[in-house]
Amino acid sequence: MVDIDWQARVKGLLKAELKKRDIGYKQLAERLREFGVRESDRNIANKLARGGFSAVFLVQCLSAIGCDALRLDV
Repeated sequence: MVDIDWQARVKGLLKAELKKRDIGYKQLAERLREFGVRESDRNIANKLARGGFSAVFLVQCLSAIGCDALRLDV
């Protein structure tokens, strides 16, 4: 896979977990604040649109939404 494919895959994984829990970007931003992470809903939307965000951000988001396991299905 090329980088763009990986980015789309990671973006899709996070978006699927948000959708599964019915959590929007605004609510995610609020939950991230509880972890000391300052991101606006607009910044989150931009990061997901680009698909290029750090593994740290991914784990922060997953933790904030209560996702303790992620199925990758490679």
